[in-house]
Amino acid sequence: MISKKAKYAIKALKVLTEEYGKGPVLISYISAKESIPKKFLEAILLELRNHGILQSQKGKGGGYLLRVDPGRVNLAQVLRVIDGPIAPTPCVSFNFYVKCDDCTDEVTCALKPIMERVRDANLGVYENTTLLTFQNPESLVTKEISIGSKAADIEETSVGRMSA
Repeated sequence: MISKKAKYAIKALKVLTEEYGKGPVLISYISAKESIPKKFLEAILLELRNHGILQSQKGKGGGYLLRVDPGRVNLAQVLRVIDGPIAPTPCVSFNFYVKCDDCTDEVTCALKPIMERVRDANLGVYENTTLLTFQNPESLVTKEISIGSKAADIEETSVGRMSA
């Protein structure tokens, strides 16, 4: 599960994507538009700036703006900045690997292969979802998976056409 901080970061980046190319955006505007507490938002935007996703301008007409094209920023990058590891367990993390405390042998661990699949599924979505997705959410392609289905049975569908 992503944190509330990550959710706010994504919402703020959605606004900055909508305003991309129009100049700096005030924190108060983002805060009001997305109902994000201003002080919390300031800390989030500063963190994103410090990691090269945003840039800021001081003074009159200042604010925050995307440092790079929104098509080059994916959710995996944002989540790693804000929440750290994406992997469900530390032993399957690409960037933040740590051996699990309670695991005696990673080679024979029954849980590790499952957590690797969970990590890969999440990464597949996060890495292939850029900030541009916010401008056209219908373009997001997902895979419908029913319980017990095999990889060959999975069909691609548009989010707008998914049925329950």
